[in-house]
Amino acid sequence: MITRKTGLFLLIAMLVLPLAGRAQTRVIELDANAVDGTLAPAFNMSIGAGRANEGLRADWQQQLAQIKRDAGFRYIRMHGLLSDDMAVYRVDAQGKEQYNFQYIDALYDYLLSIGVKPFVELGFMPSHMASGDKTIFWWRGNVTPPKDYAAWERLIKALAGHFTERYGADEVASWYFEVWNEPNLDGFWAGSQEDYFKLYRHAARALKSVNANYKVGGPATAGAAWIPEMIAYCTRHGVPLDFVSTHTYGVDQGFLDEYGSTGTVLSKDDAAISGDVIGSRKQIAASAMPGLELHYTEWSSSYTPADPSHDSYQQAAYILQKLKQVGATAQSMSYWVFTDIFEEAGPRMEAFHGGFGLMNTQGIKKPAYFAYQFLNQLAPAALKNSDSQSFASTDRQGSVQLLLWDYTRTLPEAVNNQQYFIKDLPPKDKGKVDIRLRGLARGSYTVDISTVGYRRNDAFTAYIGMGSPKQLAKNQVAALKSLASGKPDEQRMVRVGADGRLALTLPLRENDVYLLELRARK
Repeated sequence: MITRKTGLFLLIAMLVLPLAGRAQTRVIELDANAVDGTLAPAFNMSIGAGRANEGLRADWQQQLAQIKRDAGFRYIRMHGLLSDDMAVYRVDAQGKEQYNFQYIDALYDYLLSIGVKPFVELGFMPSHMASGDKTIFWWRGNVTPPKDYAAWERLIKALAGHFTERYGADEVASWYFEVWNEPNLDGFWAGSQEDYFKLYRHAARALKSVNANYKVGGPATAGAAWIPEMIAYCTRHGVPLDFVSTHTYGVDQGFLDEYGSTGTVLSKDDAAISGDVIGSRKQIAASAMPGLELHYTEWSSSYTPADPSHDSYQQAAYILQKLKQVGATAQSMSYWVFTDIFEEAGPRMEAFHGGFGLMNTQGIKKPAYFAYQFLNQLAPAALKNSDSQSFASTDRQGSVQLLLWDYTRTLPEAVNNQQYFIKDLPPKDKGKVDIRLRGLARGSYTVDISTVGYRRNDAFTAYIGMGSPKQLAKNQVAALKSLASGKPDEQRMVRVGADGRLALTLPLRENDVYLLELRARK
């Protein structure tokens, strides 16, 4: 029997359910004259790479030059600068210390030649200096403390002196020197926290003895750890500290396994990544050194170099969402890493294996690559913008840029990243975006529209369509590169009248990314 009350509920359901299923229209309103400061440059201050020795490879160098042109990265950070494969340090049969900086010179000369500065990570331990034989990764980076901290200090002083002689004090003063990597994890540091602070103290003293203007920092921890302790230690003992660095990744479940066999799960928390960054800034502000720079020298959706979320089209929107949430909270957000030429687990056979890189080993650009390329195409002056998933900018000469996206976490319950992101994943419709511009000069304009999303600059979905071959033929590489060029998909010619207004409407799907560039026609 239908009562009056149940009838009312049925009527409400009939009215509400069609609305719930109906695609929504998102509105972005911008005034081309409403400049609101500058866009935070943290996104491309620094980028990560695997280890220093990989930087001697021709293909690594070619890929870095390409991404430098497209995304404008200004610094690069990598592991293993002092590891044995860089041949930096040994003790001869007579017990005499020998320093050799030839490999570092070859690498750093190249970096500087293309306009990229080193964000110097001081590690790992040369085996002739190490107190033990514990190592990490396929390339066996030694993670034990030095058996003689004075020898460690001499090495860092000699290295800083060499950099000064080769590149000049003004150049080296623009670099950052970060001591070690993730010493709060047993795999990366075989000593205690106190041992790390001692290592840091000797390194900082060595650098400052060469030039007081050289910037040194740490603790380079995993999971935003040790920041209050680091600042307190340096304050208490008068140890120089010019910046704080740490890392964060956007997974709630899983562990650092090199082949992704245990499974990682993308966090449901909307504040993943950004919550750590904001928390670190609050810790610094409450400390004895409230003005310290904050550098996140590693971040990504996952800390496993076998996580297909890195290859997915959804990663582009994820990156933009997190960078928008962070804003100017950190001085740098160094994505880990720029290329799949990355051998922590050894050389990989698969063309796409969930590697950290923005490009795969063959130089095929992943969707994530274009998040950074599109950001770099924005003008420096930010426009006032209340939309939470877009950046708007102007060159103050009539051109306007709008980078917008939809970020939707689509990972089902009880499924991990390794099971889910390897599939062809058609997105759901998210309605439309109405873009309403005002404050434009009257005249004719060109609108270039570039996109990233499902089957748009999406080499990975095309690769899945090929049957996910472990290795790619030459023609397959060429085909995938041609599908992921980042060039505009569409160009519209529009006219702005005396009212200075322009309206554009775009369809929107889950995890779509659009870059619109509006330019006056001459």
